Amino acid sequence: MDLGLTGKVALVGGSSRGLGYACARELATEGAKVSLCSRDGDQAVAAARRISDETGSETVGFGFDLSITGAPEAWAAASRERLGDVDILVHNTGGPPPGHFEDLDDMAWEAAFELLVLSAVRLFRAVLPGMRQRKWGRIVAIESISVKEPIDGLLLSNALRPGVVAVAKALSRSVAADGITVNCVAPGSYATQRARQLAAASAEKSGISVDTFLRQKAESFPRRRPGEPEELAAVVAFLCSQRAANVNGATVVADGGAIRSLT
Repeated sequence: MDLGLTGKVALVGGSSRGLGYACARELATEGAKVSLCSRDGDQAVAAARRISDETGSETVGFGFDLSITGAPEAWAAASRERLGDVDILVHNTGGPPPGHFEDLDDMAWEAAFELLVLSAVRLFRAVLPGMRQRKWGRIVAIESISVKEPIDGLLLSNALRPGVVAVAKALSRSVAADGITVNCVAPGSYATQRARQLAAASAEKSGISVDTFLRQKAESFPRRRPGEPEELAAVVAFLCSQRAANVNGATVVADGGAIRSLT
């Protein structure tokens, strides 16, 4: 299937590793020119070089902390200067720290709001004028199944990620006539470094190794395994494509059937 992405310029956040990296690589494989972003600029540059070597697509890497005022706009501007007008935005950031209600003070809430919500709003602002002018654009926000079903111990994610989904849903209606789609993806458990980090505390509490904890957890999944990042990347690439022109305002759950809700 030709996704119609050859020559498109894509921005992918949090892309030096994990789900973001897989999405950047998938878009590059489909012929897009890709700008990667990470808090660690050296890692972003190295990831971009690796993807370019493997796919032959033009890629660049930048070091920006998207939770900081001005950083999203600076990344978008730097990407335009290197690659051209932005056609695709995949909003993705690292997740906030785990914690229960009594563990989280005002600073934790404010930092999570900057990371999850304001980074998205600022990036949307940065790329939408050009997309509207050219009458084509794709925005995909990578969120979590916490927007459908709260996850124990991840209160900040449970509370704030649904806000991004609400912004995306409202925005999708106002830009649809300009040929722009705005969608969200809600991944479940994937085999990433963050998944191991989140599992570490639970494993220690249970007195078992992280590998054992993850293996036992996987037994509760319908597929008896977590997803692979490349499996999520394929969904994101489709939503970014010309083929997905009539998918707009959706939140696509990609969790292997783990959650039980009907909506």
